[in-house]
Amino acid sequence: MRAIRDAHVAESGVAVVEIAAADDATAFAIQDLLTERCAAAPADRTTRDPGEPGVRLRFFVDLCERSDA
Repeated sequence: MRAIRDAHVAESGVAVVEIAAADDATAFAIQDLLTERCAAAPADRTTRDPGEPGVRLRFFVDLCERSDA
């Protein structure tokens, strides 16, 4: 995965969430739970590190805004 830069979290209440899971379905299920509770820019694909088990999913959330607003 690419490095998290200062610009990604330049504002208070903005976070980068990185999920490590056994498979795509688990990673997306966790993302869905989090995006129901806060505004987010969800990811549409996971990444895999060659030779390593599991997948990673990175997305951005804004804790200051509700997703149902």
